[in-house]
Order: sequence, then C-alpha cells, then structure tokens
Amino acid sequence: MEHTQEHGACLEQTQKYCVERPIYNQEILQGQLRRRDRTPQTLRQKIAHSCRCSSKKAKSHLYSFLPILKWLPSYPVKEYLLGDIISGISTGVMQLPQGLAYALLAAVPPVFGLYSSFYPVFLYTFFGTSKHISIGTFAVISMMVGGVAVRQVPDEVISVGYNSTNTTYASEYYSDRDFKRVQVAVTLAFLSGIIQLCLGLLRFGFVAIYLTEPLVRGFTTAAAVHVFTSQLKYLLGVKTNRYSGPLSVVYSIVAVFSKITTTNVAALIVGLTCIVLLLIGKEINLRYKKKLPVPIPMEIIVVIIGTGVSAGMNLTESYGVDVVGNIPQGLRAPAVPEIQLIPAIFVDAIAIAIVGFSMAVSMAKIFALKHGYTIDGNQELIALGICNSVGSFFQSFSVTCSMSRSLVQESTGGKTQIAGALSSIMVLLVIVAIGYLFEPLPQTVLAAIVMVNLKGMFKQFGDIAHFWKTSKIELAIWVVAFVASLFLGLDYGLLTAVTFAMITVIYRTQRPQYRILGQIPDTDIYCDVEEYEEVKECPGIKIFQANASLYFANSESYTNALKKKTGVDPCAILAARRKAQKKHAREIKKANELKKKAVLKLVNSSSNDVEGNVKHEIANDELPVNGKSLDELEHFVEPETNIHSLILDFTPVNFVDSVGAKTLKSIIKEYKEVSVHVCIASCSGPVMNELTRLNFFDNNVTRELLFHSIHDAVLACQVKHRSASQTASDL
Repeated sequence: MEHTQEHGACLEQTQKYCVERPIYNQEILQGQLRRRDRTPQTLRQKIAHSCRCSSKKAKSHLYSFLPILKWLPSYPVKEYLLGDIISGISTGVMQLPQGLAYALLAAVPPVFGLYSSFYPVFLYTFFGTSKHISIGTFAVISMMVGGVAVRQVPDEVISVGYNSTNTTYASEYYSDRDFKRVQVAVTLAFLSGIIQLCLGLLRFGFVAIYLTEPLVRGFTTAAAVHVFTSQLKYLLGVKTNRYSGPLSVVYSIVAVFSKITTTNVAALIVGLTCIVLLLIGKEINLRYKKKLPVPIPMEIIVVIIGTGVSAGMNLTESYGVDVVGNIPQGLRAPAVPEIQLIPAIFVDAIAIAIVGFSMAVSMAKIFALKHGYTIDGNQELIALGICNSVGSFFQSFSVTCSMSRSLVQESTGGKTQIAGALSSIMVLLVIVAIGYLFEPLPQTVLAAIVMVNLKGMFKQFGDIAHFWKTSKIELAIWVVAFVASLFLGLDYGLLTAVTFAMITVIYRTQRPQYRILGQIPDTDIYCDVEEYEEVKECPGIKIFQANASLYFANSESYTNALKKKTGVDPCAILAARRKAQKKHAREIKKANELKKKAVLKLVNSSSNDVEGNVKHEIANDELPVNGKSLDELEHFVEPETNIHSLILDFTPVNFVDSVGAKTLKSIIKEYKEVSVHVCIASCSGPVMNELTRLNFFDNNVTRELLFHSIHDAVLACQVKHRSASQTASDL
C-alpha cells in the first residue's frame, strides 16, 4: 500500500526542464552550423551506380525477385508443416466451389474458374511476399472481367471467326460465344498482368494509396450489388441477357422481373435451400471458431449435396434446371492470348490491375502487421503481374486476393506460402481426375455460394453511420464511389471515385483550419486561443497558423483568413488613411480660406477688440474648422493598429510554390506599410530550400525574418518593439 502511495506521489510531481540560450533566427543559426559536404552526382554517375553489379547485389536482387529462395531453405518442417497442410486443405476445399461460381461472374465456363484457381495460386508461392493471403478468383474482379467480356461479346453474338484449332476446340466443348468470351477474359488477364509487372519493376507500388479505404469499401459494396443482381437469373432459373456498362444493374433487375413468371421453381428451391445451409454453416463457424479445429467446409458440402441431388433426380431432364455442364478432363496446352483485343480493353485492364493490387496489398498488410513480418508492395505487384500474365497462357482470367479464403488460410494455422501451394494442388487433382463429377452441379447452387459470400460486403453499408460520425468528407467519398460504381459501371465508377477523392484533397487544402495561437503562461508552448481558457495572446503580437501548405490553390484564401483572423487589414488601413488624409487636406484648405477671410475682416473692421481677437486667432491657428482648431488639423492622427508584430507559424507547411512565395512576400510588404513587422516561425528545412530556390530572400526579405520556433519569434518581436519604442521616446 505504501509503495502504491509513493508511486502516485511521484506521478504527481511535475517534471521540468530549463534551457538558457540565445534567440535564434535562421540567419544566426545558419551562421553557427556547419553543413555537411555533399557532392551531387551527375546523371551519368547515378546510372553507372545503379548498373554496377556485384555478387552481393545480384544475390539481393535474386532474393527480392524470388522470395521463396530466402524462406524455403530455413523452413521449420516440424513446427510449420502440419499447420500448412491443414490450412492448405481447408483453403483448397473453399477454392473449388468458389472457382466454379466466380467463373459465372466472369461470363466464362466454370472449368476456367478452376484453371484460375490453380496456375496463379501456384505461381504466387514462388514470387509472393505475404505468408497468409489466398490468391485466386474473387467476386469483384470476376465481375469486372465479366462486364468487359459481355461488352465485347454480347449475348446476341452467335458465331465469330476463329482459326481452325480454336474452332475445333470450341465446337467440341463450348459455344462460339463462350469461347470468344474466354479469349477476352484471358487477354484481359494477360494485359492487366503486364501492367502490374511493369508498375512493380518501375517501383510504382505507391499507386494503391490513391484508393483510400472509404473509396475501396464504397466501390466493393457497389460491386456486391452488381454481383447479387447478376446471380438472380441463376437463382430463379430464368433466361435473360447479361448487361454491362452504365445502368447495367438497372437493366438486369428489370430483365429478371420481366421474366419472373417463368421462374424455375425447382431451381429456386434448390438455391434457397443452399443459401439457408450456407448461412447456418457460416454462423456456426463464426460462433464456435475457437472450439472448432477447422471451419466446417459448408461450401464444398453444399456442392457435393447439390451435385448428388441433381444427378440422382435428373434435375436437368425432369425440371429443366441449368447445370454446370461439360468440364474437360486434364489441363489445356498453353496458347497465346488474342493480342488484337488489347486496344479495346486497355482501360479496363488498368482498372482491374490497380483494384486487384489494392485489395491484395491491403489484406497482406493486415496479416503482416498481425504476425510481425514485412511485405514488399512492389514485389507484390510483380507477383500478381506474373500470376496474371503467365496464367493467361493457360486460360486463366484475372485474379487477386480473396478475403474469405485468406481469413480461413490464416485462422486454420497457415504459416507460409506452402499452404497456398497445397490448396492449388487440390484444385489440380480435381481438374485432372474428378472434374467430370461436378458436371451435374446446378448453377443455382453456385449462385447461392456467390450470394452468401457477399454477406461481408453488404455489411459495409454500416460504414455510412460510421463515417457520418467521424468524417463527412470520407462519407462523401464512400457515397460517390458507391453511387458512381452502381450506376455507371465498375470501370467508370472507379475512375469517378478516384477523381472525386483527389478533388477532396484539393478541397481540404483550399479550406484548411486557421487559428490564432496564444501562449500558455510561463511556458514556450503555444495553442489555439479559442480552444483553451488559459491560453493568452501576447500583447501587440498575433500568431497565425494554417494547417495546410501554401500554394497556388489556397494562397488567396490564406491571405483573406490572415486579415480576418488577425483583425489587421493593411489595404483597409491604407485606404482609411488615404481617405483621412484627403479629408484633412480639404479641412486645411478650408482653414486657409478662413484665414484669408479673417485678414479681410481685419482690414475692414474698425473695432480694436475684434482686431485683437482675430490677430490672436490667426497668430495661433485657432480658427475653428468643423469644431477643430487649426493646431488639431495640423497634428492629425492617422488610423493606426495596436498590433506591432505578426508571426506566421509554418509548422504544418510541407511545401511552398512560386505563387505561395509571392503571396508571402506581398504579405510582408503590405504589413510593413502599416508598421506591422512580419516574421515566420518553425519553417522546415525542405520549405526553406524551396524558398531559396524561388528567390524569396533579397535585401528586404532576409533570413532574419525566419525563426527556429514560435517562442524565438515572440521574444525577438518583443525586443524589437521595446527597442523601437525606446528610440521613439528618446526622439
């Protein structure tokens, strides 16, 4: 008890520090500091240095490009292998039904979803840096791919031209339309992979920062609505065209409800039953996840049950239920994508590349932070680029990280990329050996799997209430991303959302918060005078702070806010002064006219008393003019301000452009004309260098106006004012 009381007493003691030093401005500080000698490298030297190769550098680049060479030799088999095996099997069991289901979203036959669940996943094991994310098919990316495929090959297309090899394969397994859509999806994967690979090699991993969390969440919520509406036709068993582009979600809903009377009741019952079973399974997994050794693989259970029921009851022949259909056994030979399609899908490929990378790297960062390792954003770009571009030669469409599978892979004990490799091997076994068993699987079962997996995305509607409380601007970004993506389509919606997000950045810099700072008594700490009662302004000194940089877009608002907050407007003071001086000149002129009249009065007057009084008034300039004596007019007091110093706090300023520098110079000049001394405090080194490059400093504006801290500036202003006052009193 005594120890606790002593500890509390120690905490109550205020720690103090006392520093005695001169008042520093930048001129004095730069004079006392010695700069390090830095020899700038020429462009030729930089290129030569970057191209120089050594064994150590080559090894580092190799390990960076192939991370598996770094972690696999030291893989702790006894500690990690069992967890990776269990995790790989659990993830693979999810990978199978999701691959089949998301192929429908991509508007390609289901087997291509299996190809996309094998090749990219296996490749990521070698090139990826995240130990826990599950690469493969994902609803949002599949929906974007499907939108492009349907736009390029609408439902009305019956036959298209192919070379002889492709025609033979298409006629044997799929319709010409489906095969052409496969070519579009494959080429899109190839192009998006090349874009990701190039961005990674050029170290452009930072592009993901432009997709902020509210933007991504609003975009994926809209994508969930698109996905849900696209699956209604399969759930109800109705035949409608698939739409893409602006208002496609509206057209899809109208098309489904216009055919609602043709609903296949058997398909609907099977689909609703699967939805109920999946929701129950997910709820059990969520509620008892700590007690269950592995999550219940409800998706594969539903697929097996649905396939068995369909085959046993012959749902296709008896009730007209659409099924997956032909699944070719074995792997296809590699083929070159249709290069001639690239110009038509280039913009879509950019959107898919950036969205795919953004989702993968965001999940990778979450797991890396949780488990205490680092990921390389640029290498993740390279890995995804290789997965998509190389996978496209083997008929896979664009892939990224799946949130649901990644959570399963991590929660079931996955430790390394081995878990992902094992899940891909499970998919390979299905493709090679038992894929044909899933041919009777009803499409309504796959639609049920897709719809239930959207549950997490639909929960993102709760973001509206969250952002309403925390940030109205982020709420606006979320709403714009959602509405634009919902009605304009995912491609144009993403472009609109990114543009709007950038506009909000400009808006924030144009409308920053402006404050007048004051001193906490007996300290060198300065805070907002409107926020704290104890904070007091220094007499005769205004300290102005704006939490934004000073550049062309906000320089005018900065100046206006400065005048409004400080209450000192040099233009208004000078205008009032000129007006007063003109009025003073008129009154002096009027006084002189009165003098002349007085002289005439003196000449014409015969009274000695009047003569004496007038002489006295003329001699002493006491003739009244508008209630003022001539002496008062001659000593007219011009409009003045009680502020003698103005300090601009540059602590939040990150950069200044040429317009900002001119604005700053203009402020200093204008306030000098009304006898207000302007100085700048807490200017960072990079901003100082920018001001130097912009020729901000000259004979009138020197580095003596810049101070290391606000307190230095305040003390310097007080000393300067006292000195000026003393000089004026001496005169």
